[in-house]
Amino acid sequence: MSQSFDIAVIGATGTVGETLVQILEERDFPVGNLHLLASSESAGHSVPFHGKNVRVREVDEFDFSKVQLVFFAAGPAVTLSFAPRATAAGCSLIDLSGALPADQAPQVVPEANAAILAGLKKPFQVSSPSPSATALAVVLAPLLGLLDLQRVSLTACLAVSAQGREAVSELARQTAELLNVRPLEPAFFDRQMAFNLLAQVGAPDAQGHTLLEKRLVRELRQVLSLPLLKISVTCIQAPVFFGDSYSVTLQSSSAVDLAKVNAALEAASGIELVEAGDYPTPVGDAVGQDVVYVGRVRSGIDDPAELNVWLASDNVRKGAALNAVQVAELLIKDLL
Repeated sequence: MSQSFDIAVIGATGTVGETLVQILEERDFPVGNLHLLASSESAGHSVPFHGKNVRVREVDEFDFSKVQLVFFAAGPAVTLSFAPRATAAGCSLIDLSGALPADQAPQVVPEANAAILAGLKKPFQVSSPSPSATALAVVLAPLLGLLDLQRVSLTACLAVSAQGREAVSELARQTAELLNVRPLEPAFFDRQMAFNLLAQVGAPDAQGHTLLEKRLVRELRQVLSLPLLKISVTCIQAPVFFGDSYSVTLQSSSAVDLAKVNAALEAASGIELVEAGDYPTPVGDAVGQDVVYVGRVRSGIDDPAELNVWLASDNVRKGAALNAVQVAELLIKDLL
């Protein structure tokens, strides 16, 4: 592609932001000028891009009229503060924080609902869903024509990297302390994380559901265009640095044809189907990869209308950064 685009990445020093920059380089995205932005605390750091170290600048001082597209890879508060400035300057944006309402910035997973982009107007505002919603949408989308889907029930075993570098460092520190038989004093987490499972990720509301669980339900319904789909979800914190795993049960209204399900998964983009008898793991399979791994595809023990699957996906790469870049590739191909 001969045309290039001036790009900004907000949150460039975070785990997702750095991976996003890496993927822009790997996929030869037609970047003209790259502007890396972050908070005042992170300004001054450098991030490598095409053999050079690009200096990170403070987002507060940035003129968005200098770029055509900006990735928001920081928290919701940052998106809410700076998205209006970006769009007022005529800059399109892709938000990864979940801060913007769906009617303003629809959730897009290219393997599931890329067609929704055709109805947008400049400057474009698009959301890249949470890593969990992205991974699930990639796998469920090719099955919608085979199943009369009634309910989705899942347990999401989430890596600590979803909570940033501090959480990764805390898990590493706790692991080292326990292996060296030293007293453990939790810091980032409110209790022992190493060699443990925590039953929730974030604070629950009055009904016992966390923001992350409610976000997953909202985004998955929107991406799949199934606003009334019943979804039951429990997000647990696993002692894993990178890579999420999901135990998923799909309830159909009629018996599931496993042969057709496997064929659909095998043919679908963005999926690696593991052969029967084997199963994927985040560390051994998914981390660093651009696909969602699917294994343990089976009917219910006593319900032929039930389908059970096991998923593994790189939460930072496939679930966040890559999906955002894939959306950007579609935008520059047909729209920008």
